[in-house]
Amino acid sequence: MAIEDSLWSGLIRELLDRSHLWRPEEVGGILDGAAAALGLRMTVHLVDHEQLALHPLPVPGRPAAGPLAIDGTDAGRAFALIETVTAGDRHWSPMVNGTDRIGVLEVEFPAGTPDPALVRACETVAGLVGHLITTTTPRGDHLHRIRRTGPMSPGAELLRQLLPPLTVSVTDFAVAAVLEPCYDVGGDAFDYAADGRRPQFVVLDAAGRRMRAGLAAAVVLSCVRSARRAGQDLLAQARAADEELLRQFPDARFATAVLAELDLDTGLLSYVNAGHPPPLVLRDGSIVETLTDGRRMPLGIEDPKASYGQVELRPGDRLLLYTDGVTEARDDSGEHFGIRRLAAVAEEHAGAGLPLPEALRRLAHTVLGYRTGPPADDLTLVLVEWSADAALRTVPPTSRADDQPR
Repeated sequence: MAIEDSLWSGLIRELLDRSHLWRPEEVGGILDGAAAALGLRMTVHLVDHEQLALHPLPVPGRPAAGPLAIDGTDAGRAFALIETVTAGDRHWSPMVNGTDRIGVLEVEFPAGTPDPALVRACETVAGLVGHLITTTTPRGDHLHRIRRTGPMSPGAELLRQLLPPLTVSVTDFAVAAVLEPCYDVGGDAFDYAADGRRPQFVVLDAAGRRMRAGLAAAVVLSCVRSARRAGQDLLAQARAADEELLRQFPDARFATAVLAELDLDTGLLSYVNAGHPPPLVLRDGSIVETLTDGRRMPLGIEDPKASYGQVELRPGDRLLLYTDGVTEARDDSGEHFGIRRLAAVAEEHAGAGLPLPEALRRLAHTVLGYRTGPPADDLTLVLVEWSADAALRTVPPTSRADDQPR
């Protein structure tokens, strides 16, 4: 099956033109209507916050369809591996916003196997729809509801609005994050700045639960960002958080955190650890270092003697940041997940050849599967890989140049 280029151009033009004024609930129907002119049927599936299933956008006139599991389905494979999957008369293309995975585009062909040009055109449409979904989501609640399987607490609602995308890549490194539980986050948060030659990464855990912990985490995020954007170093960013936490919370609320900066020209990683679990460094699929230097008091408790920890990284290394909700997750017997088990699972997924965000998703679900009963604490993971190949594996196939490493 082949379709003239002019018809594809018409579909893209219609989507762009109508996207300026469409309502969030109209996206699925408008896309499918534009595709019908080409003899195709298209469905957008958005990933839920748990990253367990893909949920279809409703299309007027079609019966409601249920979610598709990420594990064990063609749609899930396209999402997980960020690759195109064709099975019979259906094609699945990964949908990203930049490099943040938000779902897949399903295309149903009338008959026969599509030719490569048609597949590539579908991938291009999926890329466009991914960006349009992202710009449309803030207009209302419909697309937020599609991605939720339960109500979100006010504290989680607050923090979700402050967090960056779960995955961001640039030419020479990639960073991915996971935060659980999705709908009742307390004080965990993360941040990063990918611009320049010295990217920075932050993971934090504010003491307490629910809204007050969320407010404390929001204060820390805001202080770190404000100081960073003013050109201040990691120690100054930490001091800014100290001052504001002391000012805003007379009950002496504090937060543990790791703030890190990687010099991409020299490989020097500088970090400050404010009472937080120590980061791990993976090299060639194995844990090679636990970063125990750079200690200072938790944020909110002034520490004038604070200093940097430093370690030299090599291209291809991974840096794993996490909160104590990971290592302190308990099974039925009360045994902690622990740092040794975390290291072993991180090594297992590092050697599986998965895209960085998928390796982290599986790592997080391993921890969640280990934990029994209601969560006693949030868990957050941030994984950084200094590698052009890692960055390239987070973009859809149409964006990977043929002469670059896969």
